[in-house]
Amino acid sequence: MIIIADGGSTKTNWCLLDDSNKKIYFNTEGYNPYFVNSEYIVSSLTKGLPQDLPYENVTEVNYYGAGVHNKEKAQIVIDALKQVFPKAQVEVGHDLLAAARALLGTESGFASILGTGTNSCIYDGNDVSFNIDSCAYILGDEGSGSYIGKKLLTDYIRNLMPADVREVFYETYKITPDEIMDAVYTKPLANRFCASFSKFVYDNNVNIAYTRKIVDDAFEAFFKNLVSNYPNYQDYTFNCIGSVGYNFRNVLEEKATQYGMKVGKILRSPIDDLVQFHINRAATNN
Repeated sequence: MIIIADGGSTKTNWCLLDDSNKKIYFNTEGYNPYFVNSEYIVSSLTKGLPQDLPYENVTEVNYYGAGVHNKEKAQIVIDALKQVFPKAQVEVGHDLLAAARALLGTESGFASILGTGTNSCIYDGNDVSFNIDSCAYILGDEGSGSYIGKKLLTDYIRNLMPADVREVFYETYKITPDEIMDAVYTKPLANRFCASFSKFVYDNNVNIAYTRKIVDDAFEAFFKNLVSNYPNYQDYTFNCIGSVGYNFRNVLEEKATQYGMKVGKILRSPIDDLVQFHINRAATNN
């Protein structure tokens, strides 16, 4: 039995594959090693994974996760997974590689993530060959849920939010500016907290012009600061994975077209296509 997992900062999608390629899907929270340690991951997986999961029969774990930028961060996840799956060979890769493999398979091209955070790359059909750093949620992550959420929260705190939207926002969350500042600056997982408010932008039907501009500005920053800085970017099809890209795909498609890119796949989650990539690779290697 092997496991394939795609881990974002908010949620991890898992798939257990048995010897006949039967698929069993389940979810846990996300584990970004910039914000959590091995002990946290082990504790969360112990509680969050299915209780009847045949841990002892799992021989291979292929985990792709947010925040796995270097060996030190990857080791945090590896150490945790080896404790949970003691008999498995563990491989940890970046969630950007998962996105590229799910979107493009073994074909080369452009792949991106627009979820809680942002990332993008040129993929050579096997691995990421070129990447412009998104700089994470404090310095960058343009176009992401955290970027959209930060703008919404800033407008709320500064009283720049239109009155009709502000009224609905407060009725929805019952949160004060002081509580927002406390959550962002003193509590853990601020990126996830900010990103959670992007759902309000998606659900809002009180002042669509206001929330539409927030999304449009976020995607404009994404294309201006990241996508358009890839060499010959207009030669590539625009492909994207993530809840933000998927939920606002009408705006995203318009923005890609404005920047001279044809639109390819826009998926909510990579897990199905990622699992198929591993099935195909195993079949090729056998």
